[in-house]
Amino acid sequence: MGITMPSIRNPDLSVTIGKIKLRNPVIVSSGTFGFGEEFEDFFDLNHLGAIISKGISLKPMKGNPPPRIFETEGGIINSIGLQNPGFQEFIKNKLPYYKDLKTHLIINFFGNTQKEYIELARRFDRIPGISGLEMNISCPNIKRGGIVFGTNPHMAYRLVQAVRKATTLTLIVKLSPNVTDIALMAKSAEDGGADAVSLVNTFRAMAVNIYTQKPELGNVIGGLSGPAIKPIALRMVWEVSQAVHIPIIGMGGIMNAEDAIEFILVGASAIQIGTANLIDPKTGIKVIHGIRKYLIRNKIGCIQKLIGTFG
Repeated sequence: MGITMPSIRNPDLSVTIGKIKLRNPVIVSSGTFGFGEEFEDFFDLNHLGAIISKGISLKPMKGNPPPRIFETEGGIINSIGLQNPGFQEFIKNKLPYYKDLKTHLIINFFGNTQKEYIELARRFDRIPGISGLEMNISCPNIKRGGIVFGTNPHMAYRLVQAVRKATTLTLIVKLSPNVTDIALMAKSAEDGGADAVSLVNTFRAMAVNIYTQKPELGNVIGGLSGPAIKPIALRMVWEVSQAVHIPIIGMGGIMNAEDAIEFILVGASAIQIGTANLIDPKTGIKVIHGIRKYLIRNKIGCIQKLIGTFG
């Protein structure tokens, strides 16, 4: 029997990120999809390209004081504060759920020192069933006066280089948009050994209640996500696509298939859905169907032919 080739009636949606071959380019973002189990009643999670876990730190974190979420024009500002159960609790009580899923599991992780990042990468590397790691570098380096790893190219390069030596898993570096030159940060991650970059994380923002004359968030400052940031995120993905040769996972205000296709056109090999999960839990599956229909309608047999064709 011959090999089945993709056709315009059954387009090939698969993409490769490092060692991971995704059945389609749709990934659900860290933090907005819980640990996956919360969404299983809405659709079959096995249809997703991958699930990225809620961010995990070495030790449990309580997060920021409430209120933690505020709805604003075109999006939300959140100040969750990276609340999570910590490595041990995650492995014991959360990881077993994923063993019954066929879709890829990517672990989002972070630390406040280089040593913490390395230790987490090393620990996850030993655990079966994990396809890759997404390293959040939007965290302050407490040993360097609180400088955020993801805003200093040299610091980011050294961190990625050190973590790369600690794991054989596919390593994705999640970039902060709160920088002067996002392309430079992406190149630093690539030079350090990243297999891919994901961008963008949330933009620093705040909201004020004029009646109480107090901030709307308990932590005052939070991160803005949702449709309001899409044009800026799209621009940043395009800039990064001009600077690196590794795959890009685009995110930032993707609410539907049309948004996702925009990111793919400007250079993203895959996309992440974040805030939209909180509005419509079925967004992920709808985006997959929408991308497939777009390819069929435009007689494109393989999504690879769409990546970076903008301009």
